[in-house]
Amino acid sequence: METPPYELPDNQTGTAALETTETLANRGDADAQFSVGFKFATEGKAPDYAQAANWYLKAANQNHALAQFNLGVMYGSGQGVLRDHAQSMMWLRKAAHLGDAGAQYTLGLQQNRVSMGEGPEAAGESRIEAYKWLQLAAAQGYRDSEAGCDLVAMRMTREGVIEGRRRATAFVADTRDP
Repeated sequence: METPPYELPDNQTGTAALETTETLANRGDADAQFSVGFKFATEGKAPDYAQAANWYLKAANQNHALAQFNLGVMYGSGQGVLRDHAQSMMWLRKAAHLGDAGAQYTLGLQQNRVSMGEGPEAAGESRIEAYKWLQLAAAQGYRDSEAGCDLVAMRMTREGVIEGRRRATAFVADTRDP
């Protein structure tokens, strides 16, 4: 019986594709590095978050926005890496500046939290930045971003909301190579 042309023979299922991805990843392909990291983070009963972080870092250093976002989340929660708020914020900022909606949303929420512990003038600036990032995420349809905008706006002046909208409108994602 002949194998249909659209199926791989049993001895090649999945392995060849994975080897190709890993080969590309080892050659420095950022998308492949992200894919290998994602595999380590999501497959099996006990994901290997340390390996995932290692591969995400390789892709993140090449301006892979989703790898930067995932790495930021991992540093924020201490998943596979030591918990480090500064590293988390750095990677989230990089991903947000590249236009990643998840990073923009998360950064907006972080800025709003920061505003709650600051004096009035600094808090106003943090809320404007929070509103800007949440507006950008909402423009991409990211979940709960509009509600986040509303929440932040309730504690802002009319001028602050206008400035946040102006900054969101003026934002241009930085897609330059590192």
